[in-house]
This record gives sequence, C-alpha cells and structure tokens, in this order.
Amino acid sequence: MSEHNFDLVILGGGSAGYAAAIRAKQLGLSAVVIEKDKLGGTCLHRGCVPTKAMLHSAEVVEAVEDGARMGISLSLEGVDAEKVAAFRDGIVSTKFKGLQGLLKAKAIDVVAGEGKLVSNNTVEVNGEKYVGKNVILATGSYSRSIPGLEITGNVITSDQALQMNWLPQRAVVLGGGVIGLEFASLWRSLGAEVTIIEGLDHLAPAEDVAISKQLERAYKKRGINFQLSTKFDSVTQDEYGVHVKTDKGETIDGDVLLVAIGRGPVTSGMGFEDAGVQLDRGFVVVDENLQTSVPGVYAIGDIVPSLQLAHRSYAHGIFVAEHIAGLEPVLVNDANVPKVTYSEPQIASVGLSEAKAKAEHGDDAIQSYEYNLAGNAKSSILGTAGIAKVVRVKDGPVVGIHLIGARVGELVGEAQLIVNWDAYPEDVAPLIHAHPTQNEVLGEAMMALAGRPLHGV
Repeated sequence: MSEHNFDLVILGGGSAGYAAAIRAKQLGLSAVVIEKDKLGGTCLHRGCVPTKAMLHSAEVVEAVEDGARMGISLSLEGVDAEKVAAFRDGIVSTKFKGLQGLLKAKAIDVVAGEGKLVSNNTVEVNGEKYVGKNVILATGSYSRSIPGLEITGNVITSDQALQMNWLPQRAVVLGGGVIGLEFASLWRSLGAEVTIIEGLDHLAPAEDVAISKQLERAYKKRGINFQLSTKFDSVTQDEYGVHVKTDKGETIDGDVLLVAIGRGPVTSGMGFEDAGVQLDRGFVVVDENLQTSVPGVYAIGDIVPSLQLAHRSYAHGIFVAEHIAGLEPVLVNDANVPKVTYSEPQIASVGLSEAKAKAEHGDDAIQSYEYNLAGNAKSSILGTAGIAKVVRVKDGPVVGIHLIGARVGELVGEAQLIVNWDAYPEDVAPLIHAHPTQNEVLGEAMMALAGRPLHGV
C-alpha cells in the first residue's frame, strides 16, 4: 500500500472541503481532497443550487400571473416539467465543470473514492494511504427521515425531489423549516396543491416569531395549506399516490410526500470514533478553532453542530486553512451567520431573535422596531408585503435583523455588516440608502431606533 504525504488531507469535497483546499493552496500548503461522489457536495448537486434554479422558474410563473397588476397582459401556456428539470440540471452541470476546472487550475489533487480515517493523520482510500500533517473532516450531511419510514416510491426527500422531471399536482410536505418551505413555495407556484405538516406551533420555527406570523399569513393568501402542532403518524402508497395520516386522525392525500425534517451529519462508518474523534449525536465535537478531540484533526461544515449552510461551510474551510497556516483568522459566531429562505415571500435574518435577545440580555435591556414594507416604494412596485424587524440592546448595538418580503435576501449583506460590526442604529441612521430601493427599509428602521424616524412612526 503506497503512501502520499500532504500538509492537509481533506476528507470531503463539498463547500467546506474545497474552500479549505483552495485557501490552503493560496497560503503555500499542499492539499489533497478525497471525495466519494462529486466535487461541490450537497449544495451544488442536491441542495442550494438546483433548488434555487427551480425556484427561479417558479418566480417566472409568478411574474406572469402578476402582469395584470402592472397593466401587462400575459398568459401562461403551461409548465414543461422536463424543461424545468433540464434548466436546473444545466446550471448544476455548468457550475460543476467550473469547480473541477478551478481546482485543476490551482493544482489541487482530487482523489475519487470513499475515504476512511484510519489514524490521527491518515485517510485510506482505494487501497492507498494519504498522510497529512493535518487532517480536515468535511464529510457533509444527509437528508434525515423518521425512524421506520422508508424513503421509497413517492415518499421522498429533497434528494429525490431534485431528480424529478415531473411536477406533482398534490404535494404533502412534512416539516415547516427551510427545506419544506422552499419546496412548498416552489410547487405551489408551479400549480400544485400543497399541505405542510409541522409539529411545532408555527412555520419557520427557527425565525423570529414576527417573521413566522407574516409568513403564515402570506402562505394562507397563496393557498398553501399548513397544519401546525401536528405530527406525522403513517403513510401508505397505491396507484393513486400517497395517503398521509396525522396524529389527529386526519388523512391527507397527495402525489408525493416530501420528508423535510432536516439533515444529519455524515460521520457513521468513517472511522472517526476509532481514531479518537469525539462525537455527540453523530456531530463532531470541536473547540473554538474547529479542532476535534484529536490534535491535528479538524472538522468543518455540516458535521459541526448548528447551522448547515454552504456559506458557513466556506467560512469554516477558509478559517481552518488560515489557522493551520499560522494566521489569526476570526470565525463569525453561528448566531451571526446570515440565513435566507428562498420561499415567496423570502425570509432573511442575521443575529438574535427578540426572544433570544431578551433571554441573553434581559427583557428590559432589549428594544425592537418593525418597519412595514408597505411604506417602501420599491416594495410596493414589486407588490410585496412584509416587515423589517430590528432588535437592539437599549443604548447599545443592533443584535438582530429579521426580514420578510420579496427579494429581501438581497438585503442580508448590509444586515450582517451591521450586526457583526456591533453597529448602533445611530451609526447607520446617517448613511444614505438609494431611493427607491428596498435597502431603504433598513435605513428607515435604524432611523426610527435612533429616535429620528422619517417615514415611520
């Protein structure tokens, strides 16, 4: 068995792994990426990119239907599911080829095969040993299911949903989090009847409650059905589709049941524990530098507890590469990582919800303000409702920004700068936001919290 030596051996070529490899190479370190499937991982092939491609198709349908409001006579001749799938797959293919070319151009070694950690510095794959001065674990995540529920036929996860070249007419979505909300929005725009089953008492349970309430109103208006505080009981399949029974005794019929209850870490059978790496419910335990319980072995991306987002994974990869290279990088706290749900309306947030801010600082120490998008000219042009909610410490910095409305995901960049730089509303209020843009909603909210509202009260 031959042995290959590198500064970094990276197990996993998704967002976290390839980002670590690229940054390491920039810093003069040698790196090898070991990937059992395809470079780009879940985000590129089974997550962010294909989902958003299909959501763009859905957005076009919504624009056609909205034409009459603006005096434009449009008609929708139909939706060609196979062409929608081809558009989705074409975007993925193009980005995949680009990523392959990028790593090749940077002379980063990529090994195809299923690797296993066999010691504190060695990964074995295809009968070869890859030894690193440091090892980075970046094995990603998988779609969770309910114990005993078989993913088969028309009982699917997002993995299968993103391989479909047909559109359901009736869809049942199990889970009201990000994945469930995006697919519910997508399928509804493309003409399906959709019912969401959510065990908690509101949709988008990870968001500020004010945002959740706005989303529920918007989904009701769109005709998306949802049952809250309701649990899945069982499902049967026949030639007519799926028949989903809830704990309340109701049966909901559909063409598909999408199981969207979150994603788990890919760590089982990888040799992690045998090498001494500590796990907690399948996730890898790390310190403030993302180092595991084994010195010289790091874990990044979705296998590290908390948010499972591609941009967090990029940040992890860059951070660890810089740390190993002897720099002093800064890692953004998970609470201050920006989040976007690409439903219609979109949700974007960064920082603490009002409830979490009060739990951390005390009820009397927190002040919040909600600016209604109805007062924003650009939002009215787009025909969207929603709010921008800002949470601050009284006489202190902004600790959370929460948005809902069409295209508000484009505002989260400024929002994260405000939160991560501990800006006060008084710092932002004098800044000029171009008119008419939706960016003005952040300016208006900051002016209000600074005690100088212009259009708000």
